[in-house]
Amino acid sequence: MEFFRGRRLRNTPALRDILRETHIKPADLVMPYFVVETDDENFKKPISAMPGQFQLSLAELKKSVELSISHGLKSVLLFGIPKTKDPVGSEGYNENGIVQQAVSMLKKHFPELIVITDVCLCEYTSHGHCGVLNEKDKTGVVLNDSTLELLAKVALSHAKAGADIVAPSDMMDGRVRAIRQALDKAGYVQLPIMSYAVKYASAYYGPFREAAESSPQFGDRRTYQMDFGNAQEAIREMSADIDEGADIGIIKPAGAYQDIIRLMYDSFDIPLAAYQVSGEYSMIKAAGQNGWINEEAVILESLMGLRRSGAKLLITYFTEELLAKGLIK
Repeated sequence: MEFFRGRRLRNTPALRDILRETHIKPADLVMPYFVVETDDENFKKPISAMPGQFQLSLAELKKSVELSISHGLKSVLLFGIPKTKDPVGSEGYNENGIVQQAVSMLKKHFPELIVITDVCLCEYTSHGHCGVLNEKDKTGVVLNDSTLELLAKVALSHAKAGADIVAPSDMMDGRVRAIRQALDKAGYVQLPIMSYAVKYASAYYGPFREAAESSPQFGDRRTYQMDFGNAQEAIREMSADIDEGADIGIIKPAGAYQDIIRLMYDSFDIPLAAYQVSGEYSMIKAAGQNGWINEEAVILESLMGLRRSGAKLLITYFTEELLAKGLIK
């Protein structure tokens, strides 16, 4: 044979389609939603830093989810924005809190929908950090062990509301074990934990802070989120969470961390989720709106890269758009 003729298998769209190695289907996508505690049932506030995304009342959340289910939506991830906040984020574990109400509403109307809840305190604390602070501390250092009990209470309140999966995102040491023990003790032995096991301190989170109204009032989150130069640390974090009872592991952010996704895929035998975060979404949106890229093509290519790297689930703000336009079938 004179030379390899790989082009033979790329010659037509039909050939390329049947020979594609990696595929994305609707069940692989998870749509994040921001639900707001408000008396205005028509509340639908655009998030300026995330074009096409909104803060939603319970009624508007129901409308959005119902429409997306008709397009093939299978899973959602809920973030809550309460009316009031305090130093310990007590609205996060209020059994009548906004996320708890949202879970109950969605499971009542859409029982087949997979409802995943973000378990953290940053959206509920007056200081914007992911756990309890020493009252005299203004550096943003969270008291790890004092936070675990509260995170377990948040997860348990979500379970009681009907959540299908709880997803702790706080990055406290030992929080998966604390949540697993609390769930098991209350009889929720079958409820999976999808841990943000590998979550980096990232500049890509900027737009989310507006969306979830969760910016730290002082300091930053680098004492509990991972340094972006570290890969071996990701192995330690994922291993610890699996040992403590995590059933699914999240890597966050996604695009700049595809090497970490592949490392986790090669190192561990649990399903992985990649979170294409707000900054990744907003950059693609901005470039698309300016005509600098083919937006739809870049969305699909970016997600295919995450899938190819080893992620089973793709948490992305593009989910509604992809399904509505029939780009993922």
